[in-house]
Amino acid sequence: MPVKKLISLKDFLHELITKEIKVLLVILVLLICVLTFLEIGDAISAGETRQFDLSIIEFFRAEDDFNKPMEPTWVTEFMTDITSLGGGYILAIITIFVSIFLILQKRYDAFWLLLAATIGGTLISFWLKDIYDRERPDLIYRLVTVTSFSFPSGHSMMSAVLYLTQAAIVARFQRTWKIRIYILSIALLLTLIIGFSRVYLGVHYPTDVIGGWTIGLAWASLCWCIAWYIQRRKRLNRKLEQEQV
Repeated sequence: MPVKKLISLKDFLHELITKEIKVLLVILVLLICVLTFLEIGDAISAGETRQFDLSIIEFFRAEDDFNKPMEPTWVTEFMTDITSLGGGYILAIITIFVSIFLILQKRYDAFWLLLAATIGGTLISFWLKDIYDRERPDLIYRLVTVTSFSFPSGHSMMSAVLYLTQAAIVARFQRTWKIRIYILSIALLLTLIIGFSRVYLGVHYPTDVIGGWTIGLAWASLCWCIAWYIQRRKRLNRKLEQEQV
């Protein structure tokens, strides 16, 4: 066998094993996130998280007035601006722009992945809120107006779903691992800050945010696994068609 074929076979096997390991890791993350979410949900229903939640909320309140956020005031303005990045309208606008980019680039598989993640994540968020039926924090003055139920945090969940999914899609187009890590790090940082802002502004308990992060990451991981499976089936089908010719 020629040396080139041996090298190609070695590279192919290495790539195959690497991809299989990635899929197993993603599935592991998915399972851990789902189990963590269910544990948090059970603890909330049993009232076991109340002391933990209130102690963290109190930390971000002024000592002389529980209705006021901690100083300095620019932090409140910053958090108010940051939390809007996880709002429905902003996420919708960003998703539309990214979707148009993917269509223009003829990355149709990535477009359908993003669409499925967006629609599915939104429906799951509303569904879970109705199931757990948890009221918003009622012991503090809220710095922004909210009307829906509290658990899980929709901002935290959809930020995890969309920012991480979009970052993963864009990172795939990059050639260097440094740029990929940078893109994914920015998405992760945004997701964390948005969730943190919900607690600071008094519209969510910390466990709402953690629950949103875990179920959001779980849904994004599931969408990634499905997309990987579909792409693999397509490659196998193309290979079979080429062999039959």
